[in-house]
Amino acid sequence: MASANDPTSAAEAEAGASRDVWGRLLGGGWIFLLLIALIVIFSALRPTQFGSAYNLSMLAVNAAILLVLSVGQTFVIIAAGIDLSVGAVLVFASITSAQAMLHLSGAPGGTYGTTGGGWGVVLAGLAVALASGAFWGAVNGFLVAVARIPALIVTLGTFGMALGFAQILTNGVDVRAVPELLVDVIGSGTVAGVPVLVVIAILVSLLGAVVLHLTRFGLHVFAVGSDAEAARRSGINVRARLIGIYVLSGMLAGLAAMMSTARFGTTTIGGHAMDNLSTISAVVLGGTSLFGGIGSIAGTVVGVFIPIVLLNGFVILGIPPFWQTVATGAVLVLAVWIDQLKRRARERG
Repeated sequence: MASANDPTSAAEAEAGASRDVWGRLLGGGWIFLLLIALIVIFSALRPTQFGSAYNLSMLAVNAAILLVLSVGQTFVIIAAGIDLSVGAVLVFASITSAQAMLHLSGAPGGTYGTTGGGWGVVLAGLAVALASGAFWGAVNGFLVAVARIPALIVTLGTFGMALGFAQILTNGVDVRAVPELLVDVIGSGTVAGVPVLVVIAILVSLLGAVVLHLTRFGLHVFAVGSDAEAARRSGINVRARLIGIYVLSGMLAGLAAMMSTARFGTTTIGGHAMDNLSTISAVVLGGTSLFGGIGSIAGTVVGVFIPIVLLNGFVILGIPPFWQTVATGAVLVLAVWIDQLKRRARERG
């Protein structure tokens, strides 16, 4: 047994203290400071491009859809789960809702451009999108909570199934006609100068924060993620809570599907392959622990903007787009490393 004066023991203690300090720093406002630093750097290098009102508006619009997805992912990861299917569920929900709106508008299947469907058609499409997302969320929740299949395997399987069914429904061809009202008012419209898509993302984030931090459901999410068995013994219906969490994630993916359709005026079957990686990166980088029980919506908001600002800055600086994928992967590795440091600091504390 090493003595108190053993140099090796002293070095190990010093290294452990150093890790604790880094863990506390990274668990605080460090991520927010990183976001501010990225904005300052890119603004200094390209002030007229990066710092323009148009570019900042586009940054917020680009973040809006990912933020809605990430709010759902935050609930799932706090509950010690993971949802790899969000991007595919978004694609499936966008296909089913777009087909429903096309049918209700009375337009033929091969129509291009926009249709004359009114708000009734748009609301019907939203209902279909939310129901489609809820369906896949219920499948995920049932298999995880009742069948007790690991969430990684379940959501990886439903990722392939949802994407496959979306391609089957359309023979792999996007639906390229949606109500003009949806595109003009939701996709391109503004409220007091703020894009409608950004307003929706803000409302979802605020509502998600209230539910997570100020309701019994949110308290149960943290309890399940911290110790599912202890939560069960305290009277929480863990199975019902897990199913509800995955249904919530699926419904938010359905809402994101309508936002995507509104923005682009078409479905985007091949445009969401990296959404699962992006949402997990954003959530964990924002301070939510991969081991469950710790997290916040505010942290997720910051985490969403870091890769988006980084990639936007790359484009403006003329860095080849291939590096964008590298950067996204690096952000995920960084997020996991930060989570590990915080976890070690908590264990030592």
